[in-house]
Amino acid sequence: MAPLRLATRGSALALAQAALAADLLRSAEDGLEVELVRVETSGEPGDKARFVKGLEAALLEDRADLAVHSAKDVPGELPDGLAIVGVPERADARDALCGAGSLDELAEGARVGTASLRRRAQLLALREDLSVADLHGNVDTRLQRLADGDYDALVLAGAGLARLGRAGEGSAIAADVLVPAPGQGCLALEARSGDERAAALAERVTDRGALARLTAERALVTCLDATCRTPIGAHAEIDANDGERIVLSAFVGLPDGTTWIRDSLAGERVEPSALGRTVGERLLSAGAADLLAQAEADAP
Repeated sequence: MAPLRLATRGSALALAQAALAADLLRSAEDGLEVELVRVETSGEPGDKARFVKGLEAALLEDRADLAVHSAKDVPGELPDGLAIVGVPERADARDALCGAGSLDELAEGARVGTASLRRRAQLLALREDLSVADLHGNVDTRLQRLADGDYDALVLAGAGLARLGRAGEGSAIAADVLVPAPGQGCLALEARSGDERAAALAERVTDRGALARLTAERALVTCLDATCRTPIGAHAEIDANDGERIVLSAFVGLPDGTTWIRDSLAGERVEPSALGRTVGERLLSAGAADLLAQAEADAP
């Protein structure tokens, strides 16, 4: 049997995620050989879609059978001929604060590093006194900047820290305080439409709860016609009191934290797309389109 070719970027975090996905796939089929295909990415620093495009090109050019992505990086609309075919069990979706135990512990005027407009908007909505500064680079680079004293604190994805074995360097921020990015903590396995072998293997490592949660969040993004340059948070959880329902919380705001909209709604777990569209429509009726257009126009 031919090896399964798994496309990944070459960063430490991407390789850690690919190794996790490869182990899951091997466990789904005895004797399966998984071959990692490293793909270079390029593009503007603020464009998360650049992380995805190179891997998608490898799929479309038949240089890979599956691609593994951080789901939060995957645009709402996929190229023709490709589909998300698997979503493994989700890691902690929450953001993590590095450099302090909580946001309340940060001194007035503290310099907080992040590359995310979503995090910037919510941090300033909570603490207008903070100095939120751009910070790009991989996780190790960002943490080194913190250690060097360039920043008082950082906000990173808790799942990324955990996958790199650095979970102890961050404190989780409750999802109802900082609403996570859509798909944060999820891995998405993408394949060519019609590739039955890849789809079947990905299906066998899929967690149904994670898939439903991600589907609701992505439906919200699609409804809002959002991009990686718009400050949107979306976080779906299985209802603690009724496992057949999902609660979807959302945030839309300006990067300066002056104006924002939040909403939360429960819906049927078997219809996650409908829940995402409903919450999206509620946000639009409350003025989200104007906020997002202004945020896009003001983005550096």
